[in-house]
Amino acid sequence: MKKILILRFSSIGDIVLTTPVVRALKTQLEAEVHYVTKASYKGLLEHNPYIDKVHCLEGSLNTLVKALKEEHFDYIIDLHHNLRTRIIKWRLDVRSFSFDKINLEKWLYVNLKVDRMPNVHIVDRYMDTAAPLGIKADNLGLDYFIPEKDEVEMEWLPEAFREKFVVYGIGGQHNTKKLPLDKMIELCDKIHHPIVLLGGPEDKETGDELMDFFSPEKGDPSFNEGLEKLKKNKLIFNGCGKFNLNQSASLIKQSYAVFTHDTGVMHIAAAFKKRIFSIWGNTTPKLGMYPYRTQFTIFERNDLSCRPCSKIGYDKCPKGHFKCMKEQEFDFYLP
Repeated sequence: MKKILILRFSSIGDIVLTTPVVRALKTQLEAEVHYVTKASYKGLLEHNPYIDKVHCLEGSLNTLVKALKEEHFDYIIDLHHNLRTRIIKWRLDVRSFSFDKINLEKWLYVNLKVDRMPNVHIVDRYMDTAAPLGIKADNLGLDYFIPEKDEVEMEWLPEAFREKFVVYGIGGQHNTKKLPLDKMIELCDKIHHPIVLLGGPEDKETGDELMDFFSPEKGDPSFNEGLEKLKKNKLIFNGCGKFNLNQSASLIKQSYAVFTHDTGVMHIAAAFKKRIFSIWGNTTPKLGMYPYRTQFTIFERNDLSCRPCSKIGYDKCPKGHFKCMKEQEFDFYLP
């Protein structure tokens, strides 16, 4: 049996996007599959039945390399392709295959707006990296495995959310990937279902502001009845910071649909074949990381000459106007 090492240190979405490669190596080659990542992302992988062992970068790279040398791998699949993975490949000295990050094409697209980007999803480019070993895409999509202890019971949510709810992932690693609060309010106003907000502790304040905006007026039953008739009296539960990653994934799995910025939530939702409404600011789907093998709708301002301004994101709009998010229009149908 061949022993194969996969390298991908971060982040949530990128790791989820590597799961078809993991599955193909295990099922098509019957290989022993090991995976290297940062310790903070171990929970994404340790319950994956197609992975035999997860190795974590916790401190010294030398310590990690020493442990990896004892495994005697036959091949390395480098799906990160940075300085640390180059060091690991050089130190282990076994045959390796490295992901083509198409940095030139990305630079031309972001900086000069010259579009030479391949019309290929990043998952399929990951698969191409491992293709020399004889594996092929199985077209089964992404994987996400939730441990039983993290499956969220519907009783954890308020009663009004237990029958049918929509998830809105309001977070994002960079502010230019997130809607401003007024646009979040506009979007929530158009979703005629109970909404569970998901994000980290850093998103809790924004979630509270959304809840407060749509809270029923106290002491005026007639006003609240009018809001109900207009479908303006929203039911919003702020789950930001209340759930760990696997618990958030469990809520996504049980949701009716998912609204999300260009973040890991989008790829977790794709793993569960959810209907996704993805919101794009400074990045664009042409960078190859749109929802994979599931039904999706894109919200973006594709008529702006300044997009994309980055392949990742910024703390604030470099132009100062933030039109890519402030001028979003939400035209969708969700029965």
